[in-house]
Amino acid sequence: MNLQNCLKLTVVLALCAGVSACGPRGKGTAASNFDPLTTNRESAGMSAKSSFWDIFGPSKAERTVNVNKYLWVASLDVLSFLPVQSVDPFTGVIVTGYGTPPGGGRAYRAVVHISDPALDARSLNVSLQTQGGHATSPATARAVEDAILTRARQLRVRDKRL
Repeated sequence: MNLQNCLKLTVVLALCAGVSACGPRGKGTAASNFDPLTTNRESAGMSAKSSFWDIFGPSKAERTVNVNKYLWVASLDVLSFLPVQSVDPFTGVIVTGYGTPPGGGRAYRAVVHISDPALDARSLNVSLQTQGGHATSPATARAVEDAILTRARQLRVRDKRL
């Protein structure tokens, strides 16, 4: 076998290996059952990073959550008596320091997480903590969530009138 034939054979084998690596992987994913128009990555058993072009997209740490603007503004408005320690609008998290509500005697700290762009109670999660480090009662956290949801609805109604 001469050098030219060895080179051709090497190139053909490399191309075959490259093409075979592009096929769907996973248990139970036969080529006859795979329909790219109706099958998504999860049902095909492929990982989320299955394409060469996915490496140029945002990493898991860089992906953002869409945050409902009315819930965001209402959270800051209702909890305005608390000093804001950190705000991350990309992940939907507001962390406050300790503060005493008007007319109250106990200091609270709050963490608000807005996890969805919908103006819905499921999108909002409020955690309250007393200055002693104890969690507040679920009724207190629910009352704060209700106040935030009510204020968010008021803001949305006000915007619809404009």
